[in-house]
Amino acid sequence: MRTILTFLLVLVLHFFSAQENEAYADGIFSFEENKAQKIFTDWTRIRKEPGLNSGILDSLRSNQQVMILKKEDAILRLGERGANWYKISYQKGETLSEGYVWGGNLCVGYRNKNGYDFLFGLSKTIDKKTEELNENIKQNIAGVKVMEGNILVDEVYFDTGKGEELSYATFNIESNHKLQNVELTLKAMVSGEACGIASYDQYLLMKGGKLIALPQLMNVGDADVYYHSEQYIFPNDKGGIPNAFIFKMEEMEKDDNDREKKKHSTKTYIWDGSFYKLKVK
Repeated sequence: MRTILTFLLVLVLHFFSAQENEAYADGIFSFEENKAQKIFTDWTRIRKEPGLNSGILDSLRSNQQVMILKKEDAILRLGERGANWYKISYQKGETLSEGYVWGGNLCVGYRNKNGYDFLFGLSKTIDKKTEELNENIKQNIAGVKVMEGNILVDEVYFDTGKGEELSYATFNIESNHKLQNVELTLKAMVSGEACGIASYDQYLLMKGGKLIALPQLMNVGDADVYYHSEQYIFPNDKGGIPNAFIFKMEEMEKDDNDREKKKHSTKTYIWDGSFYKLKVK
């Protein structure tokens, strides 16, 4: 596992070194024209023209719906988030307005259920020290918000991908997986589209309007050279057990003689109806 993670970190650092003077947009911030979108970052500024130096026309709250009118060529990178500017229209009261928004402030996924709006987006980049390389790297932070109109009910934040790991994202509502007192489960995923590029799955349980983040899952593979897979087995899955979810990891790496070396591990987390804890064997 450590060998694979070190390889991935070196690959990512090399990628950024080669691209540090280039402005490029991450795929997850590519939004279709003439489609509705939502604001993720609270008090997002709307500008007269596509650029930070342009005048501010307005600011929009999280969960405000906008219409994407045009994807501009201009790209802005803030930290490890890169996105195009978009011309948008939006309704506030009786007034229909237009302006330009940076794509990094928009949701990369949103859903609605049981009277709540769920928003998934990237919020910022931080400096984070890595044990593998013993140095700081730029780490993107993602978040999920629970909204009732423009009222924030709850929000949680977690590490997510960067660079080529941000090719696309999915955000889905799942069942409660037969976990006691859980209303529903959210699954936020970001991923790349090439071999050796990791994907990250973040599960969140909703209980009483509050979100509980489970330990994040990572999956990566490179043809038949190696793979590392992680998944949860919930009570309603085959092999699941009541009031618990099981973490399963499988890893394969070929040595210099093309021989496969496999590793397997499991952990069981007990769910008491309010929170989870690791079962001690």
